[in-house]
Amino acid sequence: MALDQKDVELLEKLMYKNSDDVAVSISRSFERLEERIDMVEARLCSRLADAEDKIDGCRQDMSDEIGDVKAELRDFTRFKERAEFA
Repeated sequence: MALDQKDVELLEKLMYKNSDDVAVSISRSFERLEERIDMVEARLCSRLADAEDKIDGCRQDMSDEIGDVKAELRDFTRFKERAEFA
């Protein structure tokens, strides 16, 4: 069964049409992938910002606690010095 020129042209046309459809499908897939990447990036940035806020809060709490301990140590040292001189 031999192919006529008309059959070959029809096959070429079909292949070109399908290649266009495939290209459009691939480009849409890339667009959806880009949207997903953007969403993930936004979520990561949000979570990192939350983590930074928590770290800053903990850092401030620790600084306050250390300040309190220093004050207690100074008070204790003064009390001890008074007791030694009395």
